[in-house]
Amino acid sequence: MKTIMVMFDSLNRHMLSPYGCDWIKTPNFERLIQKTVRFTNAFVGSMPCMPARRELHTGRYNFLHRSWGPLEPFDDSMPEILKKQGIYSHLISDHYHYWEDGGCTYHTRYNSWEISRGQEGDPWKGNLTDNIEIPPFLKNNHVSPSMRRQDWVNRHYIRKMDKYPQSQTFLKGFDFITTNHLEDNWFLTIETFDPHEPFFSHQKYKELYPHNYNGLHFDWPGYDYVTQDEQTMQHVRNEYAALVSMCDENIGKLLDLMDKYDLWKDTMLIVNTDHGFLLGEHNSWAKCWIPFYNEIAHIPLFIWDPHVGVKNKTCDCLVQTIDLPPTILDFFNVQIPEDMQGKALKDTIQSGKKIRDAALFGIHGGHVNCTDGRYIYMRAPAKPSNSPLYEYTLMPTHMRERFSTPELNDISLSQPFEFTKGYRTMKIKGTPWYDFYKYGTLLFDCKNDPRQIGPIHNPEIEQKMLNCMITLMKENDTPVEQYERIGINNAV
Repeated sequence: MKTIMVMFDSLNRHMLSPYGCDWIKTPNFERLIQKTVRFTNAFVGSMPCMPARRELHTGRYNFLHRSWGPLEPFDDSMPEILKKQGIYSHLISDHYHYWEDGGCTYHTRYNSWEISRGQEGDPWKGNLTDNIEIPPFLKNNHVSPSMRRQDWVNRHYIRKMDKYPQSQTFLKGFDFITTNHLEDNWFLTIETFDPHEPFFSHQKYKELYPHNYNGLHFDWPGYDYVTQDEQTMQHVRNEYAALVSMCDENIGKLLDLMDKYDLWKDTMLIVNTDHGFLLGEHNSWAKCWIPFYNEIAHIPLFIWDPHVGVKNKTCDCLVQTIDLPPTILDFFNVQIPEDMQGKALKDTIQSGKKIRDAALFGIHGGHVNCTDGRYIYMRAPAKPSNSPLYEYTLMPTHMRERFSTPELNDISLSQPFEFTKGYRTMKIKGTPWYDFYKYGTLLFDCKNDPRQIGPIHNPEIEQKMLNCMITLMKENDTPVEQYERIGINNAV
């Protein structure tokens, strides 16, 4: 048996034709739904990039204990578990965060791995000359001048189609499949940073979306409110659409390869993403600095399981990222660690078996969110200070650097959590990503208000969702102060 997981970054569910989009050209995603089960109620868990990937290894929420960071020494890692059971695991990625301080322990859990360079401000090529021309661009406070320049240095070396990082990543994946299609017992992850911003794609795909735009260069929206006019907003959406169509073409090439080698008979296929991205919805760009509306939290997911043989079907069950590791382990008949909270999806794929009544999702220091598939309850910090908040870790690194010495001046040791294998962790005062207090607590009825335009006020439903939230937080062995932070002191 074999498994291929194709993971995109920031792939918007509502921008794919299988989920109702009528203007972005994704014919190969249409092909994909003929071969798989399409999930309509899949949600994120921990946000953003590396917390989501930690879930893909461990099968459990981590956003209530830790912000962006590496795998911890006590974490169960699905690829590593497979490796120890004699099932070869291989990672191919252009997601450069793996090779920074805050992601440095993920790729080494696989038997082998490959990297494609050049995405975003990846510190790839060193070019200090004046040969790098950066066009006049719309201001983006989220991007430093040095990162902006590095991005254009990278683009200078990416001109032909096969040089794009996404192209390189898929080509490496196709090579692995071609080399090993007759072998048994392997797990392949093909992971591309696209369609994450900046929306840098080949001209071939831009030509699919002709439009008039005479403004400054703008394919990298910041984490901010929309201040641009409608023409500029649509230009950015078109740039995103072009990149999605590039992703779509590579999905098509993968499907061709699976057809060529008849991999459908013994190979599980999972196509997923870590989260979505706001492209002007809720008058906002991006993610992480505002509540996790459905454009971000409600994600696409496609699965083919040859053990079950169900395809061209839709599943409405509530599922999450944490369910993918146990699903893969179960497919290979490998025991699922007791600390994994996710559930194997075999029976859900086969017969629509329900695996949960509600799901948590969020970011460290942000709203704690809970959904039952219809209602979404977003519990805000109770105080402007967003305190108390702590990081629990044995790996004190942020995204691109280690914790500073001032951050470490006042550390203490916590008692072990249920999932830390008896280890005590550092307890370090945390810093929220943004000011989430100002948004307040929100409740949405997504059946009657799928775009989450107007929060509802219903004490009975709110209490029901709060009860679900508390139950799930307890199952996650949530730190006591998190209850206080969101104003539910009587929960423990």
